[in-house]
Amino acid sequence: MRGAPTILHLDMDAFYASAEQASKPSLRGKPVIVGGLGPRGVVATASYEARVFGVHSAMAMAQARRLCPNAAFLIPRFTLYRTVSDAVMTLLHTLSPLVEPLSLDEAFVDLEAGGTEPTVGAARAVGERLRADIKAATGLTGSVGLAGSKMLAKIASEQAKPDGMVVIDPGTERELLGPMSVRTLPGVGPATAETLRRAGIHTVAETREAGEAELVRLLGRAHGASLFLMAEGRDERPVVAERDAKSISVEDTFDVDLTDRTRVQLEITRLADRCVRRLREAGRSGRTVVIKVRRYDFSTLTRSETLRGPTDDPGVVREAAARLIDGVDTTAGVRLLGVGVSGLADYTQEDLFAQAAQAAQAAQAAQAAQAAQAAQAAQEAHEALGDARRVPGPEGPERVGEGAGEASEDAEKPRRWLPGSDVRHAEYGAGWVQGSGVGRVTVRFEEPWSRPGRVRTFAVDDPALEPTEPLPLLRPDADAAPGLDAVPGEPATPDVDGASDVDGASDVDPGPDADLAPNLAVSPDPDASPTAEEAAGPVPEDAASPGPDVARKAATDPASIPGEAADLVSDDVVCPRPDVAREVVTDPDPASEDAAGPPLDGAPEEASDLAPDGTTGREGTTGLNPGERIAPGPEQTAGPDDLAPGADGLTEGADGLAPGLGGGSGRGQGLGHMRGPASGHEQSKPQPQGQPVTSSP
Repeated sequence: MRGAPTILHLDMDAFYASAEQASKPSLRGKPVIVGGLGPRGVVATASYEARVFGVHSAMAMAQARRLCPNAAFLIPRFTLYRTVSDAVMTLLHTLSPLVEPLSLDEAFVDLEAGGTEPTVGAARAVGERLRADIKAATGLTGSVGLAGSKMLAKIASEQAKPDGMVVIDPGTERELLGPMSVRTLPGVGPATAETLRRAGIHTVAETREAGEAELVRLLGRAHGASLFLMAEGRDERPVVAERDAKSISVEDTFDVDLTDRTRVQLEITRLADRCVRRLREAGRSGRTVVIKVRRYDFSTLTRSETLRGPTDDPGVVREAAARLIDGVDTTAGVRLLGVGVSGLADYTQEDLFAQAAQAAQAAQAAQAAQAAQAAQAAQEAHEALGDARRVPGPEGPERVGEGAGEASEDAEKPRRWLPGSDVRHAEYGAGWVQGSGVGRVTVRFEEPWSRPGRVRTFAVDDPALEPTEPLPLLRPDADAAPGLDAVPGEPATPDVDGASDVDGASDVDPGPDADLAPNLAVSPDPDASPTAEEAAGPVPEDAASPGPDVARKAATDPASIPGEAADLVSDDVVCPRPDVAREVVTDPDPASEDAAGPPLDGAPEEASDLAPDGTTGREGTTGLNPGERIAPGPEQTAGPDDLAPGADGLTEGADGLAPGLGGGSGRGQGLGHMRGPASGHEQSKPQPQGQPVTSSP
């Protein structure tokens, strides 16, 4: 161990979740949880906003949903994470040639090998410059720890989280480690910690006081001796630039336990093919094939078979995995299967016996194909003879081949959209899936450098909606457009008109399922009658839906729209939430409204303006931008598509019916001749235009 802080440890802050927040402006500052969305999914990363509720990595996703139900639950996007990781690792290699990556978001750096002076000041300057470079290159933050050993540098980076830097000065190691839990030391897991706890050892100071001999007696010579050195603050492990992989494996956890023997064998074959693909991508071969089986009761067992030589032949690995799974009883249920290859090498040694078996299988397949061709030729000859004998007449329905039937079945199968995946619409541009279910998919259209975007709902088989690759976190061009200067990881800056880029629920359409947008709840009117959705009860979720974050079906039935407004709903516009009424404000001062911003207790619809009594008018009938309050005034003049404010409400325009300022609605009624909600009768005395209508309760 070197005394000077020349070992740097970098750990990106909540890497997956931070990358998602930087990529999705509407999620910044809100709880985000990334991981498997199935019933047996596991949390990969949780943002710091979600960690407040007790959510952490490796937690069951079902438990995370109970602790933080309003979080955004997203699938991992490793394409984006690898791109950001490559940029960070490139910056680390500019500091030193000795960089030891531990994962996509974590690495050790030997600064002394890069020419940095072994002083505290020089190391601190390098750490500060690295944090600034990472922020400029990716828009994300990372925590830096500097110390004289790898163990202390990692402990320092943990103390620096989030977005900080800690330098452990030489000579302070023992005082720093003393009160920490023994689990802080590398190599101390639950089993080792339990053994030490039974011996009355809980902290690093107590581990040091126990002595090396006692630790060796409890844990064995190798583990006990190394643990005592770490408790003393000594860690002689060097930074290794290239770490040789010991094995390559893949595994899958299933939503429902597998009990069918044929299904288990098919899954083992599929996993073996995936493992061989990873093996070949790494340019390696392996000699030992290993399978992993986790049963319904969480009991886990492994079986292995060593081949005659290293291989990367998929047929050889499949056969070995199939032989291993045949010796395992899986009738009670299997929740996890895995296939791996160890004993890696850089060369391959062909297995002559496996080649002979494959040749025999190929010969059998060729014979079966020839027999099938002969049968097909005989069938065609028989059909031709029948056509020659057929009497001319009206033709029957055309036969469809098996291939065409399979193609049509695949074409009719709806696409599955997982929350968080990137999509692009032919009209609205780039966005990401917020939720899907009951034949619909909800998409929020925004980019990493834009303001929070709008939400729209489409059919799952909409041809204009296609999956796409993730966008970069930073704007490709240097000159950002006005109003689009949001920086990933930071709140969006005000636009040129003075309105905030992040305005809560002012420009957000909750879509079919409002709980898909975290912390964007709509405060309902306490005096309003039960909505159609509440009266109908919960909507059943699609079987392919990932979980609770499923978009509910949009209510498009005209029967659910009260009154005469049913015939005013446009056929080409889907109104996901017809039961949410926009708040109508009667303040005649437009300037004060712009300064105050949109109301916090209303989420305007993206496709229509709704009257307070639940009737639906056309989009744009007020002549205002969505998200703004209706302000009466002389500047609202009647036009082809606009409504002029009347004394008791807005008169009907050419395209539909707009709500009146007094809360009433009418059809074919003139100015000052509207029905008020309180009196229930026509008011005979017109009011001056532009004045709010008052009515006694």
